[in-house]
Amino acid sequence: MSTDRGLLDVLNLEVNYGGIAAVKGISFIVETGEMVCLIGANGAGKTSTLKALARMLPARGEMRYGGAKLHELPAHALIGKGLALVPEGRGVFARLTVAENLDMGAYHRSDEGITADLGRVFDLLPRLKERRTQLAGTLSGGEQQMLAIGRALMGRPKLLLLDEPSMGLAPLMVQKVFEVIRTVAAQGVTILLVEQNAKLALEVCGRGYVMESGRITLADTAKNLAADPRVRVAYLGE
Repeated sequence: MSTDRGLLDVLNLEVNYGGIAAVKGISFIVETGEMVCLIGANGAGKTSTLKALARMLPARGEMRYGGAKLHELPAHALIGKGLALVPEGRGVFARLTVAENLDMGAYHRSDEGITADLGRVFDLLPRLKERRTQLAGTLSGGEQQMLAIGRALMGRPKLLLLDEPSMGLAPLMVQKVFEVIRTVAAQGVTILLVEQNAKLALEVCGRGYVMESGRITLADTAKNLAADPRVRVAYLGE
């Protein structure tokens, strides 16, 4: 596989926890403007993959983002390069207000567009505007997920890594969160989505990869994966 075709190119990625191999030499590509999902069971290596891309875990292999080698960049520099992670569990700053959390998303910026971007986030996520002075730790799970997405958007990402955005949310809130994700994608942000709800992931994404025990075992369009008998039995409950 070439390592210079997409916005994100991953070749032979390996991630180990001590002596345990969590990711075992996977390769994949995400092109500009795409929405791509990684699906699989718990422990398949999906979150480890995103953490490696975000420089939160040591890894081996090639990881290129916009032509730059990710392993040469420290984690804190990625947002300035246009790569943002919305982590599993949301990771909001519980003792800061909603507005302060959003400000943290733009910590690396000093341009005059921050106020305008804040306005766009509030337009996209009006619940956050209503709760801008509320402590993040007092928000509902769905509101915290919205805040985590809004915080990432304040960095003006070109590539957004989303880790299990539906986890722990009520069905109605899941629907609202994914409406926001669709809107963000429609605005031109490239998205790599890790999602245990395979049905939902395959509905919103154009392509997908199936991970099992640290390896990619299937790769196809989302439509084809959703119709694949192996995926239907293992992940769609059919």
